[in-house]
Amino acid sequence: MVAAKTGRVRYGILMMLFAVTSVTFADRSSLSIAGSALQADLGIDAVTLGYIFSAFGWAYVVAQIPGGWLFDRFDVKRVYSIALFAWSLLTLLQGFVGWLPMAWTIATLFLLRLAVGLAAAPCFPGNARIIAAWFPTTERATATAVSSSAQYCATALFAPLMGWVVQTMGWQQVFIVLGGCGLVLCGLWLKFMHGPRTHPHIGEAEFKHIEAGGGLLDLAPLENTGGRSQRGYLGLLLRQRTLLGVYIGQYFSNATTYFFLTWFPVYLVQERGMTLVGAGFAAALPAISGFVGSLCGGLLSDGLLRRGHSLTLARKLPIVSGLMLSASMVLCIYAESDAAAVGLMALAFFGKGFGTLGWTLVADTSPRQIVGLSGGLFNTFGNLAAIITPITVGYLVSRTGNFDLALAYVALNAILAALCYLFLVGRIERIVFDAPEKAPGAEANTR
Repeated sequence: MVAAKTGRVRYGILMMLFAVTSVTFADRSSLSIAGSALQADLGIDAVTLGYIFSAFGWAYVVAQIPGGWLFDRFDVKRVYSIALFAWSLLTLLQGFVGWLPMAWTIATLFLLRLAVGLAAAPCFPGNARIIAAWFPTTERATATAVSSSAQYCATALFAPLMGWVVQTMGWQQVFIVLGGCGLVLCGLWLKFMHGPRTHPHIGEAEFKHIEAGGGLLDLAPLENTGGRSQRGYLGLLLRQRTLLGVYIGQYFSNATTYFFLTWFPVYLVQERGMTLVGAGFAAALPAISGFVGSLCGGLLSDGLLRRGHSLTLARKLPIVSGLMLSASMVLCIYAESDAAAVGLMALAFFGKGFGTLGWTLVADTSPRQIVGLSGGLFNTFGNLAAIITPITVGYLVSRTGNFDLALAYVALNAILAALCYLFLVGRIERIVFDAPEKAPGAEANTR
């Protein structure tokens, strides 16, 4: 009823974010689908494959803060368009490394993965900035959940297809297909993405609904920066207990995400003895569960808020309960059948999706002037897991010959994330930075 009365343009924007994020995650997980075939073709061990998996994360982490700052200083649509084109083209180029001499293939693939990480860095800070502009507070968790659920939908949609592509045409073709999809989507982004103030089809009722509910309205840079430098704002952000807790919690939470994006298909092939096509279809079930969990967590959070519960309870309850449930993947160590292992992974990823509200907290708590910078810092912490998790799992698998300790490591990270959000993150409310001489404050939480 609310959507019918106020308009639906914002949901079209959300669907565009969902599509772009799906392709982004398909691009970054493409190497995991090709991992076993690539490992056999190039004759590399698990540790080397772990380092190649981590290449994306090195550049992605380094570029997060500059990428978030770009969204605060320049037009969001323009920055995002350049990033989308670049990471799609770089993904496509990975499909041609097989033409190089073998001595150059691994190094070139590593460098291209670094470049993809650099180009993709602005994606999630940009998503947070766009959602903060287009959605009022009482719809923001659901919108963020839909956007974030694309990481699971990407695997559900692309893993079976890419498994078939690898098995029938070779691992190089995965990158060509996904890169081409991204380039097509870039054209659609340029045509359909606008801010609330400039969208040609938004009605007055929808605009007022977003404005009254706390939407930031603009995709253009905000001028009121209080005279601070980027370094000054970083220091202030890192001194906020709630924000620091959100950042650290995202690191522990992302260990599960990056196990799924890198080693999970390899686990199914090498530990469970599945074929590449079978692993692709098996990976789809946990991905679908994560997608459903993400939507359920967002709907629950916004539902609690509309029923008069505090913003703190509405955000923390799904996050903590979901992360604790995601630790159930450790039970795969004791699963004798493939069906039981995949079922436990589906349960774990339902929990991971249910608790995927970190970006909602960024939109809820970050100072209005620097949502992009705060999002970049959040993703810097979170994507350290993109470096550490693939390498750690590679060493654990190499030293033990199985995935038991690797699964225990990922489950432990999920528990630590839940404890971080429960005890380190304080009351959920927006941090306010006024004039440079004033101390940081917070907007009153009237809910």
